[in-house]
Amino acid sequence: MSQASLYKKSYFDLLGEFGELAPDAFKAFVTFDKKALAAGELTVKLKELIAVAVAHTTGCPYCIDVHTKAVKKAEATKEEVAEAVMVATALKAGSALAHGVNALNTYDESADDELYKAEYFKRLGEFSKLNGDCFEAFINFDQQALKAGLLSVKEKELIAVAVAHTTGCPYCIDLHTKNAKKADASKEEIAEAILVATALKAGSALAHGVNALLAYDK
Repeated sequence: MSQASLYKKSYFDLLGEFGELAPDAFKAFVTFDKKALAAGELTVKLKELIAVAVAHTTGCPYCIDVHTKAVKKAEATKEEVAEAVMVATALKAGSALAHGVNALNTYDESADDELYKAEYFKRLGEFSKLNGDCFEAFINFDQQALKAGLLSVKEKELIAVAVAHTTGCPYCIDLHTKNAKKADASKEEIAEAILVATALKAGSALAHGVNALLAYDK
């Protein structure tokens, strides 16, 4: 099959082929995905808002389409969806900045063999001296994205925890798990948010599998 476009909504219809090509694994994933997105300590609406945020972090167009429709069905407003997307934006950018402390260590030829220590995060403030205006602009954006709006601080921090697990930033995981706990999120709620992120990150890989099927059949 030949096509100029690498992404079309209709390609997602090919996903079912994996049920024939790898039936046991596909069935197991679908079961997990449904359980991860089902109502529990967190509502379906919040889980779908988390899913939308994570989908924007993975950059999967199929997942964005599926979960934006699902969150709309769960009665989230466009404004709430926008807030979730902005949290994802802040966390994805924040992950890059947080890893900047590792760049500072490397540039300064640190003799420490440990690549990640919680104490390294304290170097983040050095960026205010190295590139002050830009650093301050990011900090302002980050604060605006995470402050209470239509979504509460707790909801935003749960979204942040999920996105941090998607970017894999250890500093962000540490910071936002603590922030979520401070905002009265339970360990069970945090676990559910993480499992939504897990399902979405796995789902992104599977969703892109339809492109592999098309490429294989060319």
